[in-house]
Amino acid sequence: MPLSNFVLKNKASYLTLASVSEGLYKEKGSKFLSFAYPVKTEEEIKEVLDLLRKKYYDARHHCFAYTLGKEKDIFRANDDGEPNHSAGDPILGQIRSHSLTNVLIVVVRYFGGTKLGVGGLITANRTAAAEAIANNQIIEKEDRKEIYLNFDYLEMNKVMKMVKDFDLEISDQKFDNFCEIKLLVPDGIWETVLATIEDLGGILIVQD
Repeated sequence: MPLSNFVLKNKASYLTLASVSEGLYKEKGSKFLSFAYPVKTEEEIKEVLDLLRKKYYDARHHCFAYTLGKEKDIFRANDDGEPNHSAGDPILGQIRSHSLTNVLIVVVRYFGGTKLGVGGLITANRTAAAEAIANNQIIEKEDRKEIYLNFDYLEMNKVMKMVKDFDLEISDQKFDNFCEIKLLVPDGIWETVLATIEDLGGILIVQD
Protein backbone atom coordinates (compact mmCIF):
# COMPACT_ATOMS: atom_id res chain seq x y z
CA MET A 1 0.00 0.00 0.00
CA PRO A 2 1.42 3.46 -0.86
CA LEU A 3 2.35 5.47 2.21
CA SER A 4 0.11 8.34 1.12
CA ASN A 5 -2.91 6.05 1.21
CA PHE A 6 -2.01 4.83 4.69
CA VAL A 7 -1.78 8.38 5.99
CA LEU A 8 -5.18 9.34 4.63
CA LYS A 9 -6.83 6.34 6.27
CA ASN A 10 -5.18 6.76 9.66
CA LYS A 11 -5.48 10.44 10.49
CA ALA A 12 -6.34 10.92 14.17
CA SER A 13 -7.98 14.31 13.74
CA TYR A 14 -10.60 16.25 15.68
CA LEU A 15 -12.51 19.52 15.42
CA THR A 16 -11.76 22.44 17.72
CA LEU A 17 -11.73 26.24 17.73
CA ALA A 18 -8.96 28.32 16.17
CA SER A 19 -8.81 31.12 18.74
CA VAL A 20 -10.58 32.97 21.55
CA SER A 21 -13.94 34.52 20.68
CA GLU A 22 -16.86 36.28 22.37
CA GLY A 23 -20.62 36.52 22.05
CA LEU A 24 -23.48 38.47 23.63
CA TYR A 25 -27.16 37.77 24.27
CA LYS A 26 -29.61 40.13 25.98
CA GLU A 27 -33.01 39.28 27.41
CA LYS A 28 -35.25 41.34 29.72
CA GLY A 29 -32.37 43.43 31.01
CA SER A 30 -30.06 40.51 31.64
CA LYS A 31 -26.80 40.30 29.71
CA PHE A 32 -25.13 36.99 28.86
CA LEU A 33 -21.50 37.46 27.87
CA SER A 34 -20.02 34.35 26.27
CA PHE A 35 -16.38 33.40 25.83
CA ALA A 36 -15.03 30.46 23.81
CA TYR A 37 -11.48 29.14 24.21
CA PRO A 38 -9.40 26.39 22.62
CA VAL A 39 -7.89 24.46 25.56
CA LYS A 40 -5.91 21.28 26.16
CA THR A 41 -5.94 20.59 29.91
CA GLU A 42 -8.14 21.04 32.97
CA GLU A 43 -5.35 23.11 34.55
CA GLU A 44 -5.59 25.54 31.63
CA ILE A 45 -9.38 25.66 32.04
CA LYS A 46 -9.02 26.52 35.74
CA GLU A 47 -6.70 29.41 34.87
CA VAL A 48 -9.17 30.81 32.33
CA LEU A 49 -12.07 30.55 34.78
CA ASP A 50 -10.05 32.30 37.51
CA LEU A 51 -9.19 35.15 35.15
CA LEU A 52 -12.81 35.62 34.05
CA ARG A 53 -14.07 35.55 37.64
CA LYS A 54 -11.58 38.29 38.54
CA LYS A 55 -12.37 40.40 35.50
CA TYR A 56 -16.16 40.05 35.82
CA TYR A 57 -16.24 39.89 39.61
CA ASP A 58 -19.55 41.75 39.79
CA ALA A 59 -21.46 39.26 37.62
CA ARG A 60 -23.98 36.96 39.30
CA HIS A 61 -23.08 33.73 37.47
CA HIS A 62 -20.13 32.26 35.58
CA CYS A 63 -21.59 29.15 33.93
CA PHE A 64 -19.42 26.94 31.75
CA ALA A 65 -18.90 23.68 29.92
CA TYR A 66 -15.94 21.98 28.30
CA THR A 67 -14.90 18.86 26.42
CA LEU A 68 -11.37 17.46 26.19
CA GLY A 69 -9.69 14.67 24.24
CA LYS A 70 -10.10 13.26 20.74
CA GLU A 71 -12.75 10.88 22.10
CA LYS A 72 -14.51 13.75 23.92
CA ASP A 73 -14.52 11.54 27.02
CA ILE A 74 -13.52 14.30 29.45
CA PHE A 75 -16.29 16.84 29.90
CA ARG A 76 -18.11 18.94 32.48
CA ALA A 77 -21.11 21.27 32.67
CA ASN A 78 -21.51 23.76 35.53
CA ASP A 79 -24.63 25.84 36.29
CA ASP A 80 -22.86 28.04 38.89
CA GLY A 81 -26.00 28.63 40.95
CA GLU A 82 -28.52 28.78 38.11
CA PRO A 83 -31.36 26.19 38.20
CA ASN A 84 -30.15 22.64 37.49
CA HIS A 85 -29.43 21.97 33.80
CA SER A 86 -30.45 25.49 32.74
CA ALA A 87 -26.95 26.74 31.90
CA GLY A 88 -24.08 24.22 31.80
CA ASP A 89 -25.97 21.61 29.79
CA PRO A 90 -27.15 24.03 27.06
CA ILE A 91 -23.58 25.30 26.71
CA LEU A 92 -22.24 21.75 26.52
CA GLY A 93 -24.96 20.96 23.98
CA GLN A 94 -23.59 23.64 21.65
CA ILE A 95 -20.07 22.23 21.93
CA ARG A 96 -21.35 18.75 21.11
CA SER A 97 -23.67 19.87 18.32
CA HIS A 98 -20.63 21.25 16.50
CA SER A 99 -18.62 18.06 17.27
CA LEU A 100 -15.95 20.11 19.04
CA THR A 101 -13.39 19.08 21.61
CA ASN A 102 -10.56 20.76 23.52
CA VAL A 103 -12.98 23.65 23.92
CA LEU A 104 -14.18 25.69 26.91
CA ILE A 105 -17.17 28.02 26.75
CA VAL A 106 -18.06 30.33 29.64
CA VAL A 107 -21.26 32.39 29.88
CA VAL A 108 -21.13 35.29 32.34
CA ARG A 109 -24.55 36.59 33.39
CA TYR A 110 -25.42 40.04 34.62
CA PHE A 111 -28.91 39.87 36.15
CA GLY A 112 -31.32 42.48 34.81
CA GLY A 113 -33.94 42.28 37.54
CA THR A 114 -36.45 40.04 35.76
CA LYS A 115 -36.38 36.27 36.20
CA LEU A 116 -36.33 34.38 32.90
CA GLY A 117 -37.45 30.99 34.15
CA VAL A 118 -35.71 27.72 33.33
CA GLY A 119 -36.83 27.79 29.70
CA GLY A 120 -35.62 31.35 29.25
CA LEU A 121 -32.27 30.54 30.83
CA ILE A 122 -31.79 27.51 28.60
CA THR A 123 -32.44 29.63 25.52
CA ALA A 124 -30.18 32.45 26.73
CA ASN A 125 -27.20 30.23 27.56
CA ARG A 126 -27.58 28.15 24.42
CA THR A 127 -27.81 31.25 22.22
CA ALA A 128 -24.87 32.98 23.91
CA ALA A 129 -22.70 29.89 23.51
CA ALA A 130 -23.72 29.53 19.87
CA GLU A 131 -22.83 33.18 19.27
CA ALA A 132 -19.30 32.69 20.64
CA ILE A 133 -18.80 29.67 18.36
CA ALA A 134 -20.19 31.54 15.35
CA ASN A 135 -17.67 34.33 15.96
CA ASN A 136 -14.81 31.81 15.88
CA GLN A 137 -13.41 29.43 13.28
CA ILE A 138 -13.81 25.66 13.51
CA ILE A 139 -10.63 23.89 12.44
CA GLU A 140 -9.43 20.31 12.10
CA LYS A 141 -6.36 19.42 14.16
CA GLU A 142 -4.20 16.42 14.86
CA ASP A 143 -2.20 15.71 18.00
CA ARG A 144 1.44 15.55 16.99
CA LYS A 145 4.76 14.54 18.55
CA GLU A 146 8.25 15.80 17.74
CA ILE A 147 10.98 13.51 16.47
CA TYR A 148 14.64 14.41 15.85
CA LEU A 149 16.69 12.65 13.20
CA ASN A 150 20.44 12.65 12.50
CA PHE A 151 21.66 11.27 9.18
CA ASP A 152 24.43 11.46 6.61
CA TYR A 153 23.84 13.82 3.70
CA LEU A 154 23.82 10.79 1.38
CA GLU A 155 20.58 9.68 3.07
CA MET A 156 18.84 12.98 2.26
CA ASN A 157 16.72 11.69 -0.62
CA LYS A 158 15.39 8.80 1.48
CA VAL A 159 14.45 11.11 4.34
CA MET A 160 12.77 13.73 2.17
CA LYS A 161 10.81 11.05 0.31
CA MET A 162 9.50 9.79 3.65
CA VAL A 163 8.58 13.35 4.67
CA LYS A 164 6.67 13.81 1.41
CA ASP A 165 4.95 10.39 1.52
CA PHE A 166 3.67 10.99 5.06
CA ASP A 167 3.04 14.70 4.52
CA LEU A 168 5.08 15.55 7.63
CA GLU A 169 5.87 19.07 8.79
CA ILE A 170 9.53 20.04 9.19
CA SER A 171 9.81 22.34 12.21
CA ASP A 172 13.59 22.70 12.18
CA GLN A 173 16.50 21.53 10.02
CA LYS A 174 20.25 21.77 9.55
CA PHE A 175 21.83 20.40 6.39
CA ASP A 176 25.58 19.78 6.14
CA ASN A 177 27.74 16.70 5.64
CA PHE A 178 25.84 15.40 8.65
CA CYS A 179 22.22 16.54 8.78
CA GLU A 180 19.72 17.17 11.54
CA ILE A 181 15.98 17.48 11.09
CA LYS A 182 13.01 17.85 13.46
CA LEU A 183 9.63 16.55 12.31
CA LEU A 184 6.09 16.86 13.68
CA VAL A 185 4.38 13.48 13.41
CA PRO A 186 0.60 13.00 13.90
CA ASP A 187 -0.27 10.51 16.65
CA GLY A 188 -2.31 8.45 14.21
CA ILE A 189 0.77 7.45 12.18
CA TRP A 190 3.48 7.66 14.86
CA GLU A 191 4.27 3.94 15.04
CA THR A 192 4.27 3.58 11.26
CA VAL A 193 6.67 6.50 10.82
CA LEU A 194 9.02 5.02 13.43
CA ALA A 195 8.96 1.66 11.66
CA THR A 196 9.66 3.36 8.32
CA ILE A 197 12.65 5.22 9.77
CA GLU A 198 14.06 1.95 11.12
CA ASP A 199 13.65 0.36 7.69
CA LEU A 200 15.54 3.19 5.99
CA GLY A 201 18.77 2.44 7.87
CA GLY A 202 21.64 4.83 8.47
CA ILE A 203 19.39 7.23 10.42
CA LEU A 204 19.61 7.89 14.13
CA ILE A 205 16.55 8.89 16.16
CA VAL A 206 17.97 11.38 18.63
CA GLN A 207 14.84 12.13 20.65
CA ASP A 208 11.08 11.60 20.41
